[in-house]
Order: sequence, then C-alpha cells, then structure tokens
Amino acid sequence: MDDQTTRRRMLDALRDRPDTPSGLAEAFGVSRGTALTHVRHLSETLDGTDEQLLVKPPECRECGFSDFDDPVNVPSRCPECKSESVEEPAFTVEPVE
Repeated sequence: MDDQTTRRRMLDALRDRPDTPSGLAEAFGVSRGTALTHVRHLSETLDGTDEQLLVKPPECRECGFSDFDDPVNVPSRCPECKSESVEEPAFTVEPVE
C-alpha cells in the first residue's frame, strides 16, 4: 500500500515539474533504483490514458551522446567516449496532445 502512495505522490510531483531519478529519490526517501522502478510502473499505468510520461534521456556531458539503450536508466558511463560524466534522465507527466 505504501508503494502505491509513493507512486501516486511521484505522479503528482511529475505533473508539476520535471525531475531526475536522484531528485525523486531524495524527495520521496527511496533509493535511486526504487525511484526508477516507480517511474517505469507509472509509465505502464499511464499507457492508454490521457497523460503520458515524457523522458529527456541521459546525455554525456563530454561528447553529447544521448542514444542510450534504456532512457529510463542512469548509465555509469558513456558508451561512445567512456566518460563517467553522464547527466541523469529527467521525467515529466503531461497530457497527450
């Protein structure tokens, strides 16, 4: 039951403003991995509704690479230049247009 409450609160927060996995983890007192699990679940929950989860994919700060296999993940390094300076993805929930 607690997970649903956390997910609902995350959904409401993402309707208000974009956030990263680390930001969600800090705001809701969960690990970054748990925040990502909640975001994945929210994406499935929103499927077929009048809202959608939008993802700004992770991006390498060194070379700009952003074509990661899983955009709902926090990669440890860039597959192109091997830099460990990778910006986290950002999520937001918006109405379907």
